[in-house]
Amino acid sequence: MWEANTLSTPWSIATDPPAVAKLAGNRVVATCGGGAKAKLLKELGVDRVIDYRNEDIKSVLREEFPKGIDIIYESVGGDMLNLCLNALAVHGRLIIIGMISQYQGEKGWTPSKYPGLCEKLLAKSQTVTGFFLVQHGHLWQEHLDKLFDLHSTGKLKVAIDPKRFLGLHSVADAVEYLHSGKSVGKVVVSVDPNFLPLEAKL
Repeated sequence: MWEANTLSTPWSIATDPPAVAKLAGNRVVATCGGGAKAKLLKELGVDRVIDYRNEDIKSVLREEFPKGIDIIYESVGGDMLNLCLNALAVHGRLIIIGMISQYQGEKGWTPSKYPGLCEKLLAKSQTVTGFFLVQHGHLWQEHLDKLFDLHSTGKLKVAIDPKRFLGLHSVADAVEYLHSGKSVGKVVVSVDPNFLPLEAKL
């Protein structure tokens, strides 16, 4: 099996790319902000957690991964995307799944420019691709079933943030909470007042 160094920038640390990459046999590196999130990532089996509040991501990647990272799931955009491009290995793949740092500008989403991008990619035979979930709706059920099976057999761990949001009217508050950086795990909005998700046990 080919083992890849996989990096996930802060976004959905409770499951998704870090957890699935680990199950696939990859060495997983994840970034986060804060001790509680770092602790959770370690409990979920991440091999190297970089807490950007206490460590410099660029320095860690340069020193500990001198050949670069093979697969990067990037959700922050801006300076983080540039950092990830520079940390990508020869034949590396960078998947852009979001740009949260650019969503909340005064004028909404602020596009960035990346001079020299083509030259960087060409020099190392790298690939950058976007992945927007709603364009893959035809695959949802198949992959949700796989994730459910992995979770029900104990192979996939899930952490749910303890803060509760109830009803459709609380969706905006839940999104604001998610953007605040305070959440640790999945943020859940319960539409049915009779349903509250159970705490996941790690």
